[in-house]
Amino acid sequence: MPGFVLQVRDRCDSDPTLRIGFTVTKKIGNAVVRNRMKRRFRSLARELLPSLGITGSDHVLIGRSGGVERDFATLRDELRAALAKAAR
Repeated sequence: MPGFVLQVRDRCDSDPTLRIGFTVTKKIGNAVVRNRMKRRFRSLARELLPSLGITGSDHVLIGRSGGVERDFATLRDELRAALAKAAR
């Protein structure tokens, strides 16, 4: 099971910009853990969304338990796969 859920929604407007949002619930851990997870998500988004993101869409990464402990390279591969699946 991946460390996050990716939701992508087309905004249906003429604006081609990508938008990204992050959410991590209190069930994941305390504020330190949640903020660490969001920092990792931001880094992944900076790296992958410009090339693999869907233009004109909103992307939301929802943190799941186990995402903080995952290796960063594993998260990168999971996000790459999720973006490829969403593009289909």
